[in-house]
Amino acid sequence: MDYKKDKPISFMLVFVLIQCLFLKNHLSIGAGDTISVNHSLSGDQNIISASGIFVLGLFTPGNSSNYYLGMWYKEVAQTIVWVANREKPVMDRFSSEVRISNGNLVLFNESKLLIWSTNVNSSSSHSTVAVLLDNGNLVLKDESNLSKPILWESFDYLTDTWLPGSKLGYNKEHHHKNFITSWKNLEDPSPGLFSFELVPSENSSVIMWNKSRIHWSGGAWVESYKSFSLIPEMKLSSYYNFTFVSNDKEIYLTYSIIPDKKKNIYALNNTNGISRFVMDVSGQIKEMILMPNNVWDLYWTQPREKCKAEAFCGAYGSCNEKSTPSCNCLNGFEPKSRRDWDLKDYSGGCIRKTKLQCGNNASADGERDRFADIPSMLLPENKQSKYVENIEACESICFNNCSCTAYSYDNTGCSIWSGDLLDLQQLEAGDGKGRSIYIRLAASEFQSTKHGKGPITGVVVGSVVASIVVVLVLISFLVLRRKKMDWRGKGMEGSLMAFGFRDLQNATKNFSEKLGGGGFGSVFKGILPDSTMIAVKKLEGVGQGEKQFRAEVSTIGTIQHVNLVRLRGFCSQGAKKLLVYDFMSNGSLASHLFHQNTSKVLDWKTRYQIALGTARGLVYLHEECRDCIIHCDIKPENVLLDADFCPIVADFGLAKLVGREFSRVLTTMRGTRGYLAPEWIAGVAITSKADVYSFGMMLFELVSGRRNSEQTEVDGKLKYFPSMAISAIVEGGDVLNLLDRRLEGNVDLEEVEKVCKVACWCIQDNEAHRPSMSQVVQMLEGNMDVYLPPVPQCVRIFHDNEENTPWD
Repeated sequence: MDYKKDKPISFMLVFVLIQCLFLKNHLSIGAGDTISVNHSLSGDQNIISASGIFVLGLFTPGNSSNYYLGMWYKEVAQTIVWVANREKPVMDRFSSEVRISNGNLVLFNESKLLIWSTNVNSSSSHSTVAVLLDNGNLVLKDESNLSKPILWESFDYLTDTWLPGSKLGYNKEHHHKNFITSWKNLEDPSPGLFSFELVPSENSSVIMWNKSRIHWSGGAWVESYKSFSLIPEMKLSSYYNFTFVSNDKEIYLTYSIIPDKKKNIYALNNTNGISRFVMDVSGQIKEMILMPNNVWDLYWTQPREKCKAEAFCGAYGSCNEKSTPSCNCLNGFEPKSRRDWDLKDYSGGCIRKTKLQCGNNASADGERDRFADIPSMLLPENKQSKYVENIEACESICFNNCSCTAYSYDNTGCSIWSGDLLDLQQLEAGDGKGRSIYIRLAASEFQSTKHGKGPITGVVVGSVVASIVVVLVLISFLVLRRKKMDWRGKGMEGSLMAFGFRDLQNATKNFSEKLGGGGFGSVFKGILPDSTMIAVKKLEGVGQGEKQFRAEVSTIGTIQHVNLVRLRGFCSQGAKKLLVYDFMSNGSLASHLFHQNTSKVLDWKTRYQIALGTARGLVYLHEECRDCIIHCDIKPENVLLDADFCPIVADFGLAKLVGREFSRVLTTMRGTRGYLAPEWIAGVAITSKADVYSFGMMLFELVSGRRNSEQTEVDGKLKYFPSMAISAIVEGGDVLNLLDRRLEGNVDLEEVEKVCKVACWCIQDNEAHRPSMSQVVQMLEGNMDVYLPPVPQCVRIFHDNEENTPWD
């Protein structure tokens, strides 16, 4: 061997070895879970908990250019659970550094300035290490003396997420309060307006707005139920074990997961189930469970109404619970920051598109400010009441006061508002709680101003016309009322009319025109003497006595919702028991879906609104009535369509009223084969989730335009439609092939795919895996992501039989 010739090569090998040793001291320990004095993090480097569940490193949220030191799940699409430097981001992750310094875990930015530290006093600065645990807790401890208590832990400094094992509460010794606070928006983890915390003096839970006032209360802790009094979901849950501790040193709430693979709470690397509570930017506390395919399922959320958050939409922003997005600017206004609104931070509100002329005389074309009528609004509370005789005087007061931005006039009198308008909420027409508010706008915001003589003149003319109309209506009402006295029969019972059997026999021409039949009898068309159209249901096999029947009917008569059929009255004469409803001119959904009459084809937009409206009606029955009402027979025949094709859920009147524990078996209910949930067929107790299953089956029929029970022939093979739909979703097939051919492909493909996913979630075999109807509404409204669902067993069996290629 030529020594001289090989010397440069040997020198190079030594150089490389030295470089490797040098790099080793400066790189993160790839698969390690620890940061020590000799190891730091920078750029894309990170540490991973021992079982590979959590990752700690620098990240950037969304499209932001800022970087933060944070923690997320390794196997789940970036779900941030903790952020160190919430209010002080770094700009360059490669020039920034996370390391141990003077016994603390610290973060230096690109300018080598200290911007975050664990900030503890430690005498063991050379042996301090930071370890990321499998429960998501980042701990600082003395490696040389493991018997010493933990020096610092991230569980004591929660951000927006509450993980199993962490404590929500108050440390009395250190006067330290631990709570979770929402992000400012989807790309800014700095503290937002909402925080979920305990009130130590009352042992209660609250969501605070801006740390200044209570936005929502979960009530006091009830030890016997292991839940807060106003959060019944906690005591009904079989997934969690909540523990409330109160002693001389601390008061806190913590929870753990009850492992149960049968309930399909999926785990990572054979650990306990994955769950988290999140304080959302919407002001809602959300409980999330990791489901199959590593996607999050919203288990419950409180409060359900986002619009009740103070100034949620900011100045001149109107909140609508049933729209997407929830906030919209009033006419004549636009978002102050479009980017913030796109990131679901509406607190900045809206600004005027055009400046007002008030105080500056008239505009160039001689026009002055005017008032725009916005109907069906829940009005702000900070009003000033004025005593005037009519709406013209009310408008005049506001018009002549440049600080007045809006007025309203109703039977309670005149109200005016000065300055920015906050807490406006848009209600549905006919809600009964809504009022018209008149907003001051520049004249140029109105499409035409040349044909009028100013806002006051217009109001005067309109008022005269309205007065004439009122007089005519009053006269008509008196005439009709006189007619009604002739056929009222036994008169009124509560808000319902008690008809005589002969009255209804005459109204229906001896029950000659049958509209349809259901589980409890047939429905006939009728006309009252005042020409009002009605639908009369002759009940069959109803065993209630007179008193019980009237009590149930009286309860049903109080139920009013835009998507539920209104009960007008009833008849109870011996064995003859009938219910009288409003007549729906467009018949049932079934008559449009399953009859090949081209004049009755429902377009996709209408079908989607029918799905959404039906879901809203069921939410009212399940969650907003005094007692939960389970419909028990959801199908297209029981969804009626009014003149505007608005869906009206019918035939819920005889569903049993179930107690709050949802524990009784409904043995007297009769459902329809093809829509029955598995637990019902098995003879076990059913809950409102049985309606969810039926609704899911109906969603498939909305897409296909044919009954699920009718198998479709495709390529010479008989196919079950739910199996076809989920196959297309799971395997990335052509969604257009699923559609009712009469639609000719004129659909929103994303909506079709969403409906199929929601339907598949609804028909899960285990009722615990099905969403609630309120969650279904949020999915259809776009307020909740709809992830790829697992394949239900019933669909899986059909698919395997059809394809001979079982799903994994």
